[in-house]
Amino acid sequence: MTEHIVSIGKVKLRPKRLEDAWDDYTWRVDSELATLDAATPLRQSFEQFLRYYKEELRSPSPWSQRYSITTLDEKHIGNCMSYDINVSFGEAELGIMIGDRDYWNQSFGYDSMIALIDHMFTSTSLRRLYLHTLEWNKRARRCFEKCGFTLRRVEDRSNKSFALMDIFRDQWYQVRDEKLPQADSVAPGLPTIG
Repeated sequence: MTEHIVSIGKVKLRPKRLEDAWDDYTWRVDSELATLDAATPLRQSFEQFLRYYKEELRSPSPWSQRYSITTLDEKHIGNCMSYDINVSFGEAELGIMIGDRDYWNQSFGYDSMIALIDHMFTSTSLRRLYLHTLEWNKRARRCFEKCGFTLRRVEDRSNKSFALMDIFRDQWYQVRDEKLPQADSVAPGLPTIG
């Protein structure tokens, strides 16, 4: 099977691979990254994590798609995903993490989100993409706003405040040309949904 890659700006998105496991593990046990993700650091051993990771690669959920974010020279620097995919309602939630701190504050997150948004709207029938980010995470919120997301409301969950932001297909197509000027290439696409 040919692996299709979406490449926009400084990044490529590709399906997860087994060789991503160590990076993913080190990012999941990192307390600062866990805080930014509103999670607790992973406490299991790498061997336990790897067993789960292999199973997820063998039997991926039909309600989520996970991608590795790489630099143009294929260095794995983070992950993004769509999950809670609901084809009936035409929506999915997005998530992103640039785990390698050497790539923070250099537009790698922005390019990754633009690539993911464009992929989701051009290769699926989804009409709405949304995300939750910690209300206090101003850097993430600015990035998402720059990508075209609109703040809808602040929600409290598990003693944390989250900004709910979304973008609609028609809204994306109004700003798409402005957001993609530096697109190096957009490959045929990653695996598609409904």
